[in-house]
Amino acid sequence: MYQINNEKFGQFLAEIRKEKQMTQKELAEKLFVSDKTVSKWERGVSQTKRY
Repeated sequence: MYQINNEKFGQFLAEIRKEKQMTQKELAEKLFVSDKTVSKWERGVSQTKRY
């Protein structure tokens, strides 16, 4: 299974969000998550559960 690089994904997400002139809170509301979750994603510190 392919493993996503959290840091690269976070950089990509932040870049796209900023291009769209959105705040973390605005993006979070669209994705139905908290702004703290978006912040963790962008910093590359989110942990995924492995089943």
